[in-house]
Amino acid sequence: MAQPFLSSPFTTLHPHPNRSYFTTRFYSTPSSTINPHSAPQFQIPPSTGKDYMRVSWITEDQDVASMVEYGKISGEYDAVAQGEHTCYAFFFYRSGKIHHVKIGPLEPSTTYYYRCGGHGLEFSFKTPPSTFPIEFVVVGDLGQTEWTASTLAHVGKKDYDVFILPGDLSYADTYQPLWDSFGRLVEEYASHRPWMVTEGNHEIEFFPIIQHHTFKAYNARWVMPYKESGSPSNLYYSFDVAGCHIVMLGSYTDFAEGSDQYTWVEADLGKVDRTVTPWVFAVLHAPWYNSNKAHKGEGESMRKAMEELLYKARVDVVFAGHVHAYERFTRIYDKKADPCGPVYITIGDGGNREGLALKFEDTSQLSLYREPSFGHGRLRVVDETRAHWSWHRNNDSDSFVADEVWLQSLTTTKSCWPSTVDNDESKKKGDEL
Repeated sequence: MAQPFLSSPFTTLHPHPNRSYFTTRFYSTPSSTINPHSAPQFQIPPSTGKDYMRVSWITEDQDVASMVEYGKISGEYDAVAQGEHTCYAFFFYRSGKIHHVKIGPLEPSTTYYYRCGGHGLEFSFKTPPSTFPIEFVVVGDLGQTEWTASTLAHVGKKDYDVFILPGDLSYADTYQPLWDSFGRLVEEYASHRPWMVTEGNHEIEFFPIIQHHTFKAYNARWVMPYKESGSPSNLYYSFDVAGCHIVMLGSYTDFAEGSDQYTWVEADLGKVDRTVTPWVFAVLHAPWYNSNKAHKGEGESMRKAMEELLYKARVDVVFAGHVHAYERFTRIYDKKADPCGPVYITIGDGGNREGLALKFEDTSQLSLYREPSFGHGRLRVVDETRAHWSWHRNNDSDSFVADEVWLQSLTTTKSCWPSTVDNDESKKKGDEL
């Protein structure tokens, strides 16, 4: 049986005037046996942390308990966890009751069945592995269009462990019902695997004078494990999974030297033991390197402030969104090719409502592959030294692997660690970076 998902009583959301959203085609009505006022309207994706998952959902009924029952056997829940709840108002919109419940400790590579609020439909998810191999799906700028549906369908055709989204989720842009429709759209996929996200410019939702608080909906709905990683803000955090350390950066909060984010990133990267965690990845929204004419230079101030931190920590890959196209660069530092710098990948081609960024500069010696098409990426970390990256273009009912490369962990490049690493396997083989 296909995974059902619940919608609010308002199953036909009317788009905001003068905007072309394709949200209505993705809705389904709830089963007649479910009370939509007390059952979860949708699942906000579980986020992953050390030995736990955070499950979030929204109900209209304010009396529904913030609790999750779970277990390893369908229909048999031998554990229960209590959580917290919140809500928010945005002009004339008021959200439902937003529940956040952290469950665990959990075993790796294990399927758990869970039910929210003490009744309703059963959902399930699989925890990530604790050792290699592990596979990440990476896709940014999703939105709610027919291309979004195509991208998610292609993602769902092949298994993976963790979904990473480098910003621009719902494209609500202050029209709050689009946050609800986005939740219903992604629930089929997001209730099965953890989604780890960072914010983009479309999450800011700021009105001068009228609406003073930024990221109000994002912070209420998408609670990431920032406290667990020692971060003072939900807008940037880190997590570890199967020998990989992933730093989720905030492009739209203060990142200058001496800022809270800068100080936290410096300390966070300084704690990573590369003999235990051989891979380090960074995720942000506005790309630091970009040969597309769209959003040219918008990540430059953040690059100037923080690039050296990532370079000294020998971050392996930096993923970005924002530009609605795909582009893969060589290893770079300070605008020059550098064998000890990160590989930079822009993957803001999930399916946004603004269209593709079609125009690239004529030449770019640092750019190895670029294409203005919708699609998604997959990073399969095979072991401590090798990872395979592939970009899958949306081709109607199928996805096509248009770009792929083998990556070598920087821990294996002896020249990048002159005083700390003594590894004879530093020679690159085949098509590797």
